[in-house]
Amino acid sequence: MENKLTALVTGASGFVGSHLVDYLLNKGFKVRCIIRKTSSLKWLKGKPVELFDCGLKDKEGLREAFDGVDYVFHVAGVVKSKTPEGYFLGNVETTRSLLEVAVEFKNMIKKFLVVSSQTVSGPSLDGNPVDENKICLPITTYGRSKLAEEELAKEYMTQLPVTICRAPAVYGERDTEILIFFKTFNSGLMTTIGFGKKLISLIHVLDLVEGFYLAAVSEKSAGQIYFISSEKYYSWQEIGEVTSKVLSKTPLKVKIPHSVVYFIAAIAQFFAMFSSKPATLNIEKAKDITQAYWICNTGKAVNELGYHQKISIEEGIRRTCDWYKKEGWI
Repeated sequence: MENKLTALVTGASGFVGSHLVDYLLNKGFKVRCIIRKTSSLKWLKGKPVELFDCGLKDKEGLREAFDGVDYVFHVAGVVKSKTPEGYFLGNVETTRSLLEVAVEFKNMIKKFLVVSSQTVSGPSLDGNPVDENKICLPITTYGRSKLAEEELAKEYMTQLPVTICRAPAVYGERDTEILIFFKTFNSGLMTTIGFGKKLISLIHVLDLVEGFYLAAVSEKSAGQIYFISSEKYYSWQEIGEVTSKVLSKTPLKVKIPHSVVYFIAAIAQFFAMFSSKPATLNIEKAKDITQAYWICNTGKAVNELGYHQKISIEEGIRRTCDWYKKEGWI
């Protein structure tokens, strides 16, 4: 295919970014990846991609990466930090650098897609799914930093065709974050948070990256925000039942009170002060996971982009667990 379209992906070496790279390659794109010199290339090895190890702050390196690009997918971001500054540097200032360089190539770029998060809106306090019209009330520093990133991106919408896509909880092959759930389950234990019912939007990574692609190539999407999510909402009981079938395990079920979650988070946060890495569970993460409803309405993406959830929770968990087993992760 002559004159292939060129896509630039940030965060390409990570879980979501690497799946997006695979999707774009399958669509016939030339793919460029912005990585750091320290990035693991495990998921990019052997793939026909062009690597730029300039990171997200080196403007000269970014100009080289941007030259001749049709689509930009900004997936990279900071989800864990020991300080508030770390979130804002990793989610806002890096985006600022990219947008400032992108403006120099505005006549070439067909779409600049910013990957955001459901944490921007905050949880569904009334039990109704949040949508793009909801006033944003993030409850964590991460959520506030992603909201600031969105506000910055909006400032460039008059100069660039910018689209924002918000993702809910994501799972799938290569994911290390939700792995702990499956590992614990496989060892015969299922822990759930609190005693009340909790509902979440939960999307398989392949559905998510297809949503990103549809948002990028749509002629309607410039200047718009979309939730790219599951069309169904899931309870942890349902997730547990599906996982039980897939792994052929009947685990011991343990409900952890919210107070205990906060106690464990406080201890983990304290010990992280003496470590170079931030704690996976901290006070803010505890605030996140003790909410009753993290659900969002994906109707706008369905109606405007033709997006649909294709991978059911049953198929998604089976695929993910099969992959974890194959890799020896569980």
